[in-house]
Formats: sequence, structure tokens, C-alpha cells
Amino acid sequence: MSNTSPHLVSIFIYPIKSLDGFAVNQTTLLQSGALEHDREFALFDERGNFVNGKRNAQVHLLRTWFDVDYRIISLQIQNKDQKFIFHVDKERADLEAWLSNYFGFSVKFVQNSITGFPDDTNASGPTIISTATLEVVASWFPDLSVDELRIRLRTNLEIGGVPAFWEEQLFAEANFFVQFQVGDVLFAGINPCQRCVVPARNSQTGEITPNFQKIFIAKRREFLPSWTTISRFNHFFKLAVNTKVPESEAGKILRIGDPVKVIGISKRI
Repeated sequence: MSNTSPHLVSIFIYPIKSLDGFAVNQTTLLQSGALEHDREFALFDERGNFVNGKRNAQVHLLRTWFDVDYRIISLQIQNKDQKFIFHVDKERADLEAWLSNYFGFSVKFVQNSITGFPDDTNASGPTIISTATLEVVASWFPDLSVDELRIRLRTNLEIGGVPAFWEEQLFAEANFFVQFQVGDVLFAGINPCQRCVVPARNSQTGEITPNFQKIFIAKRREFLPSWTTISRFNHFFKLAVNTKVPESEAGKILRIGDPVKVIGISKRI
């Protein structure tokens, strides 16, 4: 029998910000509220700016595989056979030299194992979306699959057993948060996630999906559910939910199949 109540169906970790991720069956919460190894590393240019898909479309052509246990990274340029393998600690200089050569400017490979490198530092917990939401949004674009949309959005936690946009019950008016629980882990839902140019691009080639933002905004407004807090939308290029996790949850484990339960709305201090 299928589970038709809210539950965790997928967990995705992206060890290097803006690069490829992978699915896991369980993950541990850090004291910062981040998932262990998620966005633990990031690429920076010589000005201290992130090297990411928002600023550099070459990111989309870079295939990566990262073994978080052995700390080995494999890099491969899209449509080329050769793979380049580095130990991220012992061969950091060689890795940075390869990345600098690929991008055409100096690149630093930086680690933060405490907080990682979240997009929203005021909501540094994992991002959340429902499978049904991905299915509906993908249907707005004839050539966009659910799997491709999932890769473009790069959310951490995916909820099943719920209707599309169910996750928008997980944020409230500004200065309030929604407390909810996944398994035995407490979360605070903060706000809807503002999107950038990356979801409009093919994750493998960087090619822009024609009229992506225009279609997305029109459909987003049309499909806005009754439970959404409309005041949190100064524009409609938003999808998924940003969260915070209390320090008390550090060390707890999220597992596939964990039930999801909404507790209630609280005022932010």
C-alpha cells in the first residue's frame, strides 16, 4: 500500500555548491542546521565571489562525482571522455589549478564544514519541495522532465503523499515561522525560495529554456493554492521553502520514509 500521508521520499546532498549532487537514504543534521556535507565546499574567484551557475554558465558543463568519505573528487567536461581525479586535501593546489584552467581565471576551492555555503544565510537549513510540485511545474514546459527540473532546482528534501505546493503551508507572514517535524527533527519554515537564472538553463548544457521565467511566473500565479501566504510573494519567481533548524536538533538523523507533521505558527524572536 502506498503512503498517502506526508513523508520524506528523497534526500539530496550537493557537496560542492553549484555542482552535481547525489541522493542518500539518510543524513545527519549539523549544529548550524545544514545537512552533513551539503554545500560543504564552494568555488571562489579572486574577488571572493562564488563561481556558480548564476555568474558563469560553464558550471553547467562540468560533471562532478565526489566521495565524501575518501574525499576524492572526479571532474569531467561534458561530452568528453577524460576524467580528472583529485584528493581535495592532499592535491588541493592541483585541483585549483585544473579549475582555474577550465574557467580561465583563478579559482579557489574552499571548505566550510560547520555551516556550509547556503544561499540564504538567514534560513540556512535544508530546502524543501514536494514531488507533486515538481510534476506540476515540469508540465508547464513541453520539453522539461521532472528529473531535469529536480536537478535545476537543487532542493534537499522532497515530500511525497501530498498535493502540489503542499509545502507552502510551511511558511507564514513575515516575522513568523511555521514549526514542523520530519521524523524526530524539528524545523522552522521561513520563506519561499527566490529563484535565479539557473532553473531556466539546461543542467547539462547551460542552454536557456525559451521564455522560462515568463511562463513560470504566469503559471505560478495561476496555480497558487489557497493556503499560500500571498504577502510573501513580491514576485512569483519563487519555488520551494527555505528553513532553519534549531541547534537542539544537531546530530539527529533524517531518513527516507520519515513522516512530516505541521505543528503550528510561532512568532520569530
